[in-house]
Amino acid sequence: MKVLSTTVGAFQENAYLVIDETTNEAVFIDPGDEPDVLVDLVQKSGANLRAIWLTHAHLDHVGGIAGVRRVWKVPVHLHAADLPVLERAPVSAAMYGIPFEAPDAPDILIEHGQQLTIGSLHFEVLHTPGHAPGHVVFRSGSTVFGGDLLFAGSIGRTDLPYSDPAAMAESLEKISRWDNDIVVHPGHGASTTIGHEKATNPFLTGIAKPVRRVSA
Repeated sequence: MKVLSTTVGAFQENAYLVIDETTNEAVFIDPGDEPDVLVDLVQKSGANLRAIWLTHAHLDHVGGIAGVRRVWKVPVHLHAADLPVLERAPVSAAMYGIPFEAPDAPDILIEHGQQLTIGSLHFEVLHTPGHAPGHVVFRSGSTVFGGDLLFAGSIGRTDLPYSDPAAMAESLEKISRWDNDIVVHPGHGASTTIGHEKATNPFLTGIAKPVRRVSA
């Protein structure tokens, strides 16, 4: 597995190009903004883009989809519970004053426990709601693409529309049982390990709790 990443947009979101080196097939996980940058990353890699997988549908994770799909008409995968979040994305962008090109509806709705493949790589879809109702992570062995579930030293916000602090607490409790050596590539900031976060992250050590939603 080869992982190429680029940080894009006003929210400094991490977009990941994951390449199976045996077949040269690739998937884009959360192509969030600056489609020209994303397209350039794929073209320079020489990989064959086969799909787009979304951990969730907040505007900073979906803003580059339309531009990428003008070059490669690949299927977009999203959990059904995040369809309302996707529909709201243009409204959220307008609130922040951010230019935004709304993507089409997803081609494939994914579910917890589903297996996704890219080339010879196999990933399990794990539903981890809280930050968003349809938030998922993609896990292959000791590698996880975690979206906005867990950050180095923090977690995704739970004060946004459709967020659920109680669900986030349950999702965090589940991943706290994972092996320490699992590497998490998050939607924002540096990659980390479960072991490091269990030792240092207040949201996994039990010191801090997800906050209640304060805005509509």
